[in-house]
Amino acid sequence: MTERVVLAFSGGLDTSVAIPFLAEKMNAEVIAVALDLGQGGEDMEAIRRRALDCGAAESVVVDAREEFAAGFCVPALQANALYMDRYPLLSALSRPLIVKHLVDAAERFGGTIVSHGCTGKGNDQVRFEAGLAALAPDLKVVAPARDFAWTRDKAIEFAESRGLPIETTKKNPFSIDQNLWGRAIETGFLEDIWNAPGEDVYAYTADPAAPREPDEVVITFDQGVPVRLDGRVLSPYQIIEELNGRAGAHGVGRVDMVEDRLVGIKSREVYEAPAAITLITAHRELESVTVERDLARFKRGVDQRWSELVYDGLWYSPLKRGLDAFIAETQRYVSGDIRMTLHGGRATVTGRRSEQSLYDFSLATYDTGDRFDQSLAKGFVQLFSLPSKIAAARDAKQG
Repeated sequence: MTERVVLAFSGGLDTSVAIPFLAEKMNAEVIAVALDLGQGGEDMEAIRRRALDCGAAESVVVDAREEFAAGFCVPALQANALYMDRYPLLSALSRPLIVKHLVDAAERFGGTIVSHGCTGKGNDQVRFEAGLAALAPDLKVVAPARDFAWTRDKAIEFAESRGLPIETTKKNPFSIDQNLWGRAIETGFLEDIWNAPGEDVYAYTADPAAPREPDEVVITFDQGVPVRLDGRVLSPYQIIEELNGRAGAHGVGRVDMVEDRLVGIKSREVYEAPAAITLITAHRELESVTVERDLARFKRGVDQRWSELVYDGLWYSPLKRGLDAFIAETQRYVSGDIRMTLHGGRATVTGRRSEQSLYDFSLATYDTGDRFDQSLAKGFVQLFSLPSKIAAARDAKQG
């Protein structure tokens, strides 16, 4: 009986090469599964046909844009998820959703093997396989680029020798991954960390230094979920899509960093995530107004750990589920409006308002009407400082 391999298909070099390679190497039928995650730039029907042109027995395209926005981008937003305080997890967020649909396709088409195009040097191999281990541990995994020692040069040569319909050539060596939450660019001359990326590297963002009029936007949240832009009710997908255009036009969301990969090496990555950075900036500001101090302090550590778990491919892990429950509780009162100015590569908060606000003007003001009882402050400061005072006395005695 011929094996059936379900392949996570992007339409790029590695997965296009994987179709004929797997069919020959394993004498298998390949089922290509591609997801529309809001990446834009190419017709998904063209990607579906490309898989068939490369030799796939079946080619499936799933419109997962709304699912990705609501089920993956919104939780990341509520966790203010920035790996190493900079990377908004755009690739890491998409992998568990792709895994979910790979498992669905394996059940539908009788697949016994799942395949992906990841190399042995990256994070995505872990994200795919840790997700599969959690959702379908009986499925076998094959990764041609890793398991059969494909280099990028060899893959390009194989593709050219077979006349495979792909865009990546030796003259265009960038590896690009993009979706609704942002765009990642790596390899090529970017591997030299001294080389500055030129404007031709970017597609989601315009030159932030170019002169233009600022754009003011009001983002409305309901329990940590973005629900309106400038008063218009929109879905999370629609809000992210619109902000990608508006914030991207001002160069918001560019990140150039050296990143600590899960496999133990450092990697130079260039990202552009205009909507993600804008929304995370707005959400953090609203939390500063509506979340109590100790809860906010503790949540910052939870946010960091959540980001690390997702980066490491542990979306379906027990700890991640536990942190999800905690973060959901913190969002009870994160409702209100944040006004921002998009300009010069920055999304700057200029106003906040919320019916759930913990900000009390009469306690904060220094003008007439101040209700803060300053007479209580002296004793508070003395008691607060007492442990330091006692320790200092002991240090002086020992000295």
